[in-house]
Amino acid sequence: MIKRLMISMAGMLAGSLAFAADNTTRFPAPQAESGRLTIYSTTDLAAMKPLIEDFQTIWPDVSIDYIEYLTNELNALAAEACREQKPLGDLLLSSSVDQLVKLANDGCATAHTSPETARVADWANWRDEVFGFTYEPAVFVYNSVKVPPKDVPRTHVELADLLREQLDTYRGRVGTYDIRLSGIGYLLAFNDARQTTAVFGRLLEGMARASAIARCCTGEILEEVAKGNLYIGYNMLGSYAYEAARRYPQLRVVVPRDYTLVLSRGALIPKGARRVDLAARFLDYLLSEQGRAVAKTNAFYFTETGSLPPDVDGPQNLKESGIAQPIRIGPALLAVQDRAQRQRFIDDWSQSLIELNGPGWTRE
Repeated sequence: MIKRLMISMAGMLAGSLAFAADNTTRFPAPQAESGRLTIYSTTDLAAMKPLIEDFQTIWPDVSIDYIEYLTNELNALAAEACREQKPLGDLLLSSSVDQLVKLANDGCATAHTSPETARVADWANWRDEVFGFTYEPAVFVYNSVKVPPKDVPRTHVELADLLREQLDTYRGRVGTYDIRLSGIGYLLAFNDARQTTAVFGRLLEGMARASAIARCCTGEILEEVAKGNLYIGYNMLGSYAYEAARRYPQLRVVVPRDYTLVLSRGALIPKGARRVDLAARFLDYLLSEQGRAVAKTNAFYFTETGSLPPDVDGPQNLKESGIAQPIRIGPALLAVQDRAQRQRFIDDWSQSLIELNGPGWTRE
């Protein structure tokens, strides 16, 4: 299975550059163009569009090409470009910050310092090469039409218990990332296991018995929960989950009370970027007070110091509650990308959630 997956991924990556135009959104300069910034990103266009357009009110002579990829695809392209000493755009944005740290450690990043970068929290800045510019909790999402109030899980243990005690109700109705395909899914699962091995194992077993559905992307799972095909989504990025809840009133967002992993989406200026100056300018904007204000209102919704967005089920202030566990951007993430350890983790996860979830497995 893993071998077939690798062959499939290799085939997709071989053609990905040829089809880059299909993934590209162009933002022409509002005034006469003096420069063009190229951003390769794993962030949905809907989240970045308000930031790009606001940036262009400050720098109206800058055009921007925004190119979207899945996390693993972008990482593979960036690593290959670095090995061949060819630039891949001017700025990389990715939710899989472990992949960005690995790129930086391999000499694929350009350092940047400014008054804006100096204000970044220590846990969200590594060597002035990888910067976190968001504060996004990993949350539970559920369909309030399908999940009664008494069933709503508010901790990881409660979710595991729900799947064990009401197996028939929730069998095939829980969605999570396929960590073989999703870089962010792998990062969150790996950090889940670090929090408490016993709880992670219990939850993984519960999802396997409940025939949890594994998908590549947050948006795909959220859509299925909104439709009622799935009842619960696990480890969804809070920004995407909240945006979906604003569109679908039946969706509810829960910040787990025992612990909450917090991701900071990362930015890296690749080595050899043609327009380092424009990349640095946009990065500074993302880190600025104005950029963060736009992100809170129109893009990512959660902040490190403020209260939770309206109607989110959780503590008033995530940081002050003590349950927030930010994923530190730093050398510890290199272990997440260690090839042998990564493969062992994915193999164990696959055996627990995928292989035992087949028709030949007899559930108790």
